Amino acid sequence: MRRISRITVAGAATASLALALSACGGTSTESSSSDSKGDKGLAIAYDVGGKGDQSFNDAAFAGLEQAKKEFGYETQDVEPTEGETDADKQQRLESLAKQGYNPVVGVGYAYATAVKGAAEKFPDTTFGIVDDSTVESKNVADLVFSEEEASYLAGVAAAKSTKSNVVGFVGGVDIPLIHKFQAGFEQGVKDTNPKAKVLSQYLTQTAEEGGFSSPDKGKTAAEGQIEKKADVVYAAAGLSGQGVIEAAAANKVWAIGVDSDQYNQEALAKYKDAILTSAMKDVAKAVYNLAKSVEDGKPETGIVRGDLKTGEVSLSNSNPKFADNAELQEAIETAKEKIINGEIKVKSS
Repeated sequence: MRRISRITVAGAATASLALALSACGGTSTESSSSDSKGDKGLAIAYDVGGKGDQSFNDAAFAGLEQAKKEFGYETQDVEPTEGETDADKQQRLESLAKQGYNPVVGVGYAYATAVKGAAEKFPDTTFGIVDDSTVESKNVADLVFSEEEASYLAGVAAAKSTKSNVVGFVGGVDIPLIHKFQAGFEQGVKDTNPKAKVLSQYLTQTAEEGGFSSPDKGKTAAEGQIEKKADVVYAAAGLSGQGVIEAAAANKVWAIGVDSDQYNQEALAKYKDAILTSAMKDVAKAVYNLAKSVEDGKPETGIVRGDLKTGEVSLSNSNPKFADNAELQEAIETAKEKIINGEIKVKSS
C-alpha cells in the first residue's frame, strides 16, 4: 500500500525548536539553499545508545547523510535521554513533524507507541519505525528485517571457525527482536556442526537497565563465555557489543559483530583483527529508501522487509581472513542459497 502526499512547511515555531532541543541530549542539523521545494527533509530520533554506537544508530545516520547529500535538504538527528517515557518520545517526533520534517523516523522498536501517536496527529507526514512491525498506520512505514537469516549465516561462520566446539551468543535485552538473532545463530551453528555447543546470555531484561548501552556488561558476559572455552562470540547488543569485541580481542578469540560492518568502524579499529565478520542489516538503505519514496511523492507505508533475497541482510567480507577462506565462503554461500530458495527455514524464536 502506498499513498501520495507532500507537506508544505510553515516554519519551525520557536517553542517547537526549544522542545526538540530540551527533549534530547543533542541534535545536529544540516541545510542547503538548493531546497527549492521549501520543505525540510528526513529527521531521525535515535534509539538507546545514540549516535556513535558503531552499530544500529550509526547505520540510520548513514542513511540520513545519503539522503541529505542526494536531495540537498535540511535534516535533523536527535539523541535519546535517559529514563524517557513514551510520551517524551512522542513529543520529540511531533516536534520534528511540526517543524516540517518529512519523513520522521524513530530508530528502534521502543518508538512504536510514540510513532503511532504522532502519526495520528500528523496524517500528512510520513513516519518510519525501524525494527517494529506493529504500528501499521496509513502514514507509517514499518522498516523490519529478517535478522535471523543473517544470524544463521553467522552461525555457519562460527561453527566452521571454532576449534573448541564452544561458541557464544550475547544478547543485549531479552526481547523477541533479539530472540531472532539468537534463534538464527543457534540453528546455523547446529546445522553446520552438531557437536558445537552454544552458550547464550542476555545482559538485561529491559533496555532501561542498559542492555544496549553498556560495553562493560558486554565485556563481562563475553569474558564469562570465553572462560567456558568459547572461541567465537556473537553479540547482538548495540553499544554493549563493543565490550564483547574488546573481550574477544584481549583473549585472542573471534568476535562476530552486528548491524554494521564493525571491522571497518573507526572506534573499533584497534580490535578489528578479532572481528571475523558482522551480521549486517542495511538500516541505512531502509532509511534512505523511505526518504527517497517521500521525495518521489510515493511514500512507503506498511511493512517494508529486508532479507537475504533483497540483499538487506548479509555477512560482511571485510576481514581478509574471512573473505579468503574458501571453505568457509563456500559453506556460507550454500546456506544463503538454501535460505533464499526455501530449502532452509530459519527459526525466528
